[in-house]
Amino acid sequence: MRLRLLAALGLLVIAAIAGCGGDGSTATSGAIEPQVIFHGSGGVDTILMVEVARTPQERATGLMNRRQLDPDRGMIFVWDRPVQSGFWMKDTYIPLSIAFIAANGTVIDIEDMQPLSVQPHTPSSPYIYAVEANQGWFVNHGVKKGDRAEFLE
Repeated sequence: MRLRLLAALGLLVIAAIAGCGGDGSTATSGAIEPQVIFHGSGGVDTILMVEVARTPQERATGLMNRRQLDPDRGMIFVWDRPVQSGFWMKDTYIPLSIAFIAANGTVIDIEDMQPLSVQPHTPSSPYIYAVEANQGWFVNHGVKKGDRAEFLE
């Protein structure tokens, strides 16, 4: 009886480890973390892991009141239809860069934004995604205007 109980318990532990990716992490069952893949004109792909802001409240809050942002992380703002509204940095303490992305995935514009500024940052044409990252991230990863971007959740 004890042997059966220990064997069953062992199988449960193995199943639990396998469900976590085999390394003891707590990853969800096969779900990927939201990310934006930038397809550079030089054939190099760059990945930015992102938090997603879809609702008006999430978009209004963005990265406000945060004091840091991990190096390869950012936030993507998502709309159901093309918009051309601007972004500002009121109550945002982290220097950021923003990439505006058209519905077809083309990077329309990239701008640097200074902390706590109310200066508006508005691209020249409508966009459906805006991606914020630490200031300089796009330059440092070779992402330029005209490159392609793909949002994966």
